[in-house]
Amino acid sequence: MTVTVLAIFDEFNHNAPLAKVMKERLIRLASELQDVHLKSLANIEPLTDDVVVYISYNPKFTVRWRIVNDVPASVENEVASHCANLGYIVWKTATINVFKGKQ
Repeated sequence: MTVTVLAIFDEFNHNAPLAKVMKERLIRLASELQDVHLKSLANIEPLTDDVVVYISYNPKFTVRWRIVNDVPASVENEVASHCANLGYIVWKTATINVFKGKQ
C-alpha cells in the first residue's frame, strides 16, 4: 500500500507572525507521519492500493487529519490510532463525501 501524507494550507493565515515556522513544521509533521508512523501500512496487501491523508491546522493551530480516499476500515483505524497518539484531531468537514471504508 502506498502511503501519502500531504500538508494542506487552506485556512492558514500566511500573514501570521510565525507563519513560516508553522508552515515548515506542518510539512515536517506530514513527512514524519508518512515515513515513520504510517510506514507499517506499506506492507498491507494489495500493494497497489493507496491511502492519502491530509493534515492541516485548524483555526487554533491544532494539527488535524483526514483520509481523502476510500480505504478499508482497518487502514482507517490504524491511521486514526497513530494520529490520536500524536495528539492530532479528526478533521471534520461540512461535506457529505467523507469515505467510510470498503465493505
